[in-house]
Amino acid sequence: MILAVAKNRLFNLRRDRAAFVLAFVLPVAFFSIFAGIFSGSGRSATGRIPVALVDEDGSENSRRLVAALRAEAGLDARTAPATEKAEKNPAPLPPYTAASAEQAVRAGDVPVAVVIPKGFGERPFSFSPGGAETRPTLRVLADSSDPIAPQVLQGLLQRAAMTALPGAMARGGMAEVDRWSGGLTAEQKARMDEALRSIEAPPPPGQPEAPPRARSGSGGLVAVDVRDVVGQAKRNPTVTFYASALGVMFLLFSATGAGGALIEEAESGTLDRILSTRVSMTKLLLGKLVYLAVIGVAQLTLMFLWGWLLFGVELVPHLPGFLVMTVATALASSAFGLMLASVCRTRMQLVAVANLSILLMSAVGGSFYPRYLMSEKLQRFGLLTINAWAIDGFQKIFWRDAPVWSVWPQVLVLLAASAVFLVIARRVAAKWELA
Repeated sequence: MILAVAKNRLFNLRRDRAAFVLAFVLPVAFFSIFAGIFSGSGRSATGRIPVALVDEDGSENSRRLVAALRAEAGLDARTAPATEKAEKNPAPLPPYTAASAEQAVRAGDVPVAVVIPKGFGERPFSFSPGGAETRPTLRVLADSSDPIAPQVLQGLLQRAAMTALPGAMARGGMAEVDRWSGGLTAEQKARMDEALRSIEAPPPPGQPEAPPRARSGSGGLVAVDVRDVVGQAKRNPTVTFYASALGVMFLLFSATGAGGALIEEAESGTLDRILSTRVSMTKLLLGKLVYLAVIGVAQLTLMFLWGWLLFGVELVPHLPGFLVMTVATALASSAFGLMLASVCRTRMQLVAVANLSILLMSAVGGSFYPRYLMSEKLQRFGLLTINAWAIDGFQKIFWRDAPVWSVWPQVLVLLAASAVFLVIARRVAAKWELA
């Protein structure tokens, strides 16, 4: 009897697709996404950090350092802004200056920039305790929304300097030995100069240069000054991020749940009575879209108002941009909910499909985990989600203090997605008109 009951429940589970998806498909899908995210902690899978390079020194040593940074596997170092790949013969853009590199960081084009100051090539290293105060200091301009990039860059800067400038490092060490040992003899200096010239000499033609192996970690031989140029005066930036990230996710859930009223109306016969009046299916869907969008705007507004009152979210200065992004996000989420409701046949099927799709979109789109910490492949894949475009737009407004017009790419994508979802919903909903 016990086995018969268990067998009966197994048959019911096989017929209940919603329960089957929630029990088996959703956990495996979530595991795959987060395994893909956190497996990126290895060097081979980690996305390269974009870096803007500015060489104000123009010396041989500074050029060597720039070349070493550009050759680093963990960096995507650029001396000039990237050109559009869509153009066949793009005109080269002017090299970065200190001002344009800082602007690139502020605009979010790169998370960090390195400025090599004048005089760096003469004395790049210092081995004495007080040497950091007199030697030129590399300036790192950082966006504090990405706390990992500056830390990784500092270590790679030390390694690149030691591997690209072995002669300068050896000369600095020799100067310290001469200073603290009471002075080297003329013969000792001559032998050390000869050894240093052999180190600095270029390799023979056809033979690749093999720089000495660098020590791991940051030894601090090169002075580095990190300055946050974005977000240094922000209060609770993480709260602002999750207000938009979680707000979008729950907006999708609520829009899908409310859109499921279509299925209930069809099952109860209410939809037939509505369509027998002057209300067409197109007008019905548009009316539901307006209703769901208004509810969505109210939800996001409540989320940010709560964050403003309790957690210091800077809502009032960014109110115009917030309203634009909120309306666009609410329309896209509402249209998505109507599309799922029209595609599914039962309320339980809608629950399963909505849970699977929204949770996957939220994981890949950055609602759970910031996209800039994901691999490049996952970041590109995340652009297929409503979450990614909505979060990027809100971050532009609240984090970068960008003007309203700067979010036009995000708004355009969200409105285009709304139109596509609504067209699909209208075409699929024709099954109720023919019933």
